[in-house]
Amino acid sequence: MERRDKTNYYLDISQTVAERGTCLRRNFGAIIVKNDEIIATGYNGAPRGRQNCSDYGICMRDKLNVPKGQRYELCRSVHAEANCIISAPRHDMIGSVLYLACLDAKTGELYGDVEPCSMCKRLIINAGIGKVVVRTSPAEYRVFEVVDWVNNDDSLTGSEGY
Repeated sequence: MERRDKTNYYLDISQTVAERGTCLRRNFGAIIVKNDEIIATGYNGAPRGRQNCSDYGICMRDKLNVPKGQRYELCRSVHAEANCIISAPRHDMIGSVLYLACLDAKTGELYGDVEPCSMCKRLIINAGIGKVVVRTSPAEYRVFEVVDWVNNDDSLTGSEGY
């Protein structure tokens, strides 16, 4: 039996966390890991105490045909990365790795063509996280070095939104 590599092990966990998401479009799961210890987990859903889109059965962005990566102010959810960061002490996040997986909410299938939105990138930068690993297939992933987001500030070029 071949042992699962650590990166995919942590991505497997983030994908399981995504199953708790309450979005009707895409469900994200995030975990923050430092020194082989899981510091926090997060998935996308409405703020505590508020009803989720899954409870209402409607997604405002879907209803208005808003393209991927746009008009997040219409979304009820707090993103998985933000929920994960909220749950972790900053001193534990400095130099850590955030693992992120996304599932299509309608099919449950892995949705690999994602990366953190511009607001989540800002949160990740300020949290001190060193890199982000995004699952693209059951065994493949992309790695983003957070320092690249600092040095290549997309908010200055107008290319925000993915």
